[in-house]
Amino acid sequence: MSAIRFDSTKQYYATSSLVVGYALCSSLLAVINKFAITKFNYPGLLTALQYLTSVLGVWVLGKFGFLHHDTFTWDTAKKFLPAAIVFYLAIFTNTNLLRHANVDTFIVFRSLTPLLVALADTTFRRQPCPSKLTFISLLIILGGAVGYVATDSAFTLTAYSWAFAYLVTITTEMVYIKHMVMNLGLNTWGFVLYNNLLSLMMAPIFWVLTGEYSEVFAALGANGGDWFEPVAFTAVSLSCLFGLLISFFGFAARKAISATAFTVTGVVNKFLTVVINVLIWDKHATLFGLVCLLFTLAGGVLYQQSVTGPLRESTASRQTGDADEEDAEENQAKSVSGKHASV
Repeated sequence: MSAIRFDSTKQYYATSSLVVGYALCSSLLAVINKFAITKFNYPGLLTALQYLTSVLGVWVLGKFGFLHHDTFTWDTAKKFLPAAIVFYLAIFTNTNLLRHANVDTFIVFRSLTPLLVALADTTFRRQPCPSKLTFISLLIILGGAVGYVATDSAFTLTAYSWAFAYLVTITTEMVYIKHMVMNLGLNTWGFVLYNNLLSLMMAPIFWVLTGEYSEVFAALGANGGDWFEPVAFTAVSLSCLFGLLISFFGFAARKAISATAFTVTGVVNKFLTVVINVLIWDKHATLFGLVCLLFTLAGGVLYQQSVTGPLRESTASRQTGDADEEDAEENQAKSVSGKHASV
């Protein structure tokens, strides 16, 4: 009994570490990307550099034995391609949203996703319907975020277009990637490799479709402009580094928690993003908006309280009827918290 309790406690702290790692990376990456896109105004190229850094990072660390990733095969790549396309679109719309809007606009549309993901989980993945308390907590998150951004009226049609596109793609990505993580059988670094390598292959297509390639060539013709300006170089380098870190923590956290909990974590951790946003830029919400943000955070805490108890009960009850499925998920979670958490 004591051994089981110890394993359970160890698993709890491992999962918490993954969630905290994802929260910090997500919060800081949003600010870094906003700063990077301000100094390096090529969203497609910026994301491509992030993908390239992640691919090289996984490959090099794998060669030196610091981590293990699944071997790249075209058969697996074909199965993973739809998820990679959705992932690329989510990152692409996210970067362009940050390019045309302030961080506040990004936060409110990001905070709409838990409700949509919960509905999608119930509809398409046949997950249990959220409890009343869980649903109320999601509404509090939504209401607080809407009230927060409602204090800032500096919106444009272009910004809203990218915002709605981001909302659709990020909701799809949250649910579909969760499905791929639990069914494809790759380890965490394998997912990082496939996701970023396939996204890197798709990048030139979007450069042509958006016309960004002409801007890049024009900048190259003009001696590179400010590409190697120290501040811009630092911002892009940090953006690439955190792109690698969030790839690991993001996939690992997806395996350890539900899609809705993963999405709520992404919403709540934007508190740090907002604090830095207030300190750096002058385009942000008023004091009333910050109070609304506290309601969003309270909703996140309420959500965690609403799912902690039922989750434990449901896990115990499903052990008799769904033992095979539970064992598969548990083994995947152990591989993340053990072998990969130590990297």
